[in-house]
Amino acid sequence: MERAPALFAGIVFALFGGGLLVWTAVRVRQRQPVAHGVNPVASAALAGVVSMIALILGTWCFARL
Repeated sequence: MERAPALFAGIVFALFGGGLLVWTAVRVRQRQPVAHGVNPVASAALAGVVSMIALILGTWCFARL
């Protein structure tokens, strides 16, 4: 019974982290702001860190299967 929640959480974290990482990379590459009204470097760095944390959490959930 513990496999289904771990699988669901892993998929959610992986999709969120991957999507955020791709979106941030596209915005930075097009030289558009990642967040309006914030330092562009700081917002891109924070979004990158959050996406990496989400990907690591997704990997951790998949490892628990």
